[in-house]
Amino acid sequence: MGRRELAVHARDRDRVPAVIRAVILFLVLFGTWLLLSGHYTPLLLGLGVASCAFVAYVAHRMDVADREAHPVHLGPQAVTYWAWLVLEIVKSNIAVARLILHPRMPISPRLISVKASQHSELGKVIYANSITLTPGTVSLSVQDDMIEVHALTEEAAADLAEGEMDRRVSLLDYRHEGGGR
Repeated sequence: MGRRELAVHARDRDRVPAVIRAVILFLVLFGTWLLLSGHYTPLLLGLGVASCAFVAYVAHRMDVADREAHPVHLGPQAVTYWAWLVLEIVKSNIAVARLILHPRMPISPRLISVKASQHSELGKVIYANSITLTPGTVSLSVQDDMIEVHALTEEAAADLAEGEMDRRVSLLDYRHEGGGR
């Protein structure tokens, strides 16, 4: 099989998931449009369908609804990760609120570097953004397999160094790369 045939084969192999992503993008756009518009007359519903279909078509043709920009492939494991992350955000919010309300405000800011064991760029981005979403920590830079983090307290730095978040994102990334299931 020549180089041209391989390119055509690869394009055809990826076409079905791209179409599925375009359909899901349409459904998300239309659902959002329905929730935000509040108008349910036939004319406006038809215009909403047409505009959402046009945007999904253009996004599909421009190939901007790819695996990383539209990570539908993460599936159910992403939902369980997000649930865990929301719980971590709530716990960290409470810890930071206690620090702020404490009369002496016992903070001990520090810069640390944590290893990002994810294999894909998407996995590293999810990990760095998860760190930043958690109150008391901010990702400053991602270089190769290291993320530089500003932590507000020693406890926040220790939690990151423990590696639970890294492990969970790595599991999500492992399944995304095709290693799981």
